[in-house]
Amino acid sequence: MENKNVILTQEAIEKKIERIAYEIYEHNYDEPSIILAGIWDRGSILTQKIAAHLHRIAPFTVEVMEIKLDKQKPAEVELSRQLDFTGKVIVLIDDVANSGRTMLYALKPFLQFLPKKIQTAVLVDRRHKSFPLSVDFVGYSLATTLQDMVMVDVSGENISSAYLTN
Repeated sequence: MENKNVILTQEAIEKKIERIAYEIYEHNYDEPSIILAGIWDRGSILTQKIAAHLHRIAPFTVEVMEIKLDKQKPAEVELSRQLDFTGKVIVLIDDVANSGRTMLYALKPFLQFLPKKIQTAVLVDRRHKSFPLSVDFVGYSLATTLQDMVMVDVSGENISSAYLTN
């Protein structure tokens, strides 16, 4: 039997998303534009929500794109739009950072260019990195066992909860 332990409610998630948006703005206030790249599918929903906050608070242009990859075999990475990322600020966004592998592979298309900087944002960071990746903007940081899984419940465009299972 699966044991479900809610770690973030919908209300808490909304506050975390708003705080992440403010942190992204604070770290990029002097930029003319930034690109938010969300990892499909829950990362894309999170990206749209962060973008909505940034549109309200930040004077810079916010471009949104989606990254698709197989999280089990992430060799092929597909971008929703092809852009020249040279000199651009990119914020890579996903719902949960587990080992760091998905985010690391998602960086691959951007490395063909010379971006000004690449930052990362997640709703939940598990701190069990097997790959050399640190997260710049974290909604909630959680120490778990390797057997625990962090799941994010999404219904349409709403993120309803984040929970821990074992």
